[in-house]
Amino acid sequence: MLTLPINGGVPETAPADTTKVLSFFEKLSSASDMSLQQLLEQMISGLIHVSIKILIALVIFWAGKWIMKRIQHFVSGVLTKRHVELSLRTFLLSLINITLMLILLVIVIGILGINTSSFVALFASAGIAVGMALSGTLQNFAGGVMVLLFKPYKVGDFIEAQGQSGTVKEIQIFNTILNTPDNKTIIVPNGGLSTGIINNYSKEGCRRVDWTFGIGYGDDYDKAKEVLSQMLDDDTRVLKDPAYFIALHSLGDSSVNIVVRAWVASPDYWSVYFDMNEKVYKEFGNHGLNIPFPQMDVHVIKE
Repeated sequence: MLTLPINGGVPETAPADTTKVLSFFEKLSSASDMSLQQLLEQMISGLIHVSIKILIALVIFWAGKWIMKRIQHFVSGVLTKRHVELSLRTFLLSLINITLMLILLVIVIGILGINTSSFVALFASAGIAVGMALSGTLQNFAGGVMVLLFKPYKVGDFIEAQGQSGTVKEIQIFNTILNTPDNKTIIVPNGGLSTGIINNYSKEGCRRVDWTFGIGYGDDYDKAKEVLSQMLDDDTRVLKDPAYFIALHSLGDSSVNIVVRAWVASPDYWSVYFDMNEKVYKEFGNHGLNIPFPQMDVHVIKE
């Protein structure tokens, strides 16, 4: 608002725009008073000043590019030595390259005399908006990074996690692909895998197979133990160290239960398990051992 005195003097207060206009006209008036030589000197001085800024900015830019290449080379070497997956390695290098380039551009713009606060605010607000929109996806990405770096499982392992079990077919940035024993494909997000419990059946070189076999009351326990020992000794897939274990487990309602524990190589787990069940079913009867089943005795009393 422009305030004029009542008696027609100079205004007491003036808005900022009016002040800028007056300043522009003052400079224009002073420029008109200059000689041509003075005007040329000022223009040349200004051009030299701008040229120096541009030259410094170019030097900083190329120096920054060289530093970026050295940083990328170093990070690439570290990731290669740690045997990080190629997909994750490529993604991380691209992310580092983009981040360093943005920082370099902001520095160069600042050297040229342009206010960079608006650019920084724009980048920050864009990052916040993207982060909020992709919160779940970013969680899965972070989980994928953790899985690929720390390797709780690898391709080919049989795992159980998030209520699913299967062989790991592929580890992606956002998901892990499982192949179930009945040939179904299950896609599990990496976010839950990185924070939940994972049961990796293939992590160790050997596994323990557990059975519980029942014989009837009155059957010879020592004979049953001898038959089971002979079966385990004859199977070359059963490891001798650690040694297998056979003991009377419990006295059930209709059977005497014998527990058997043997160690095998992890790939042989299921084949040994099923073969042993078949052998027991076929051989117990040949040695006078009965495999009991639940039964009920009914007594009828006549009055």
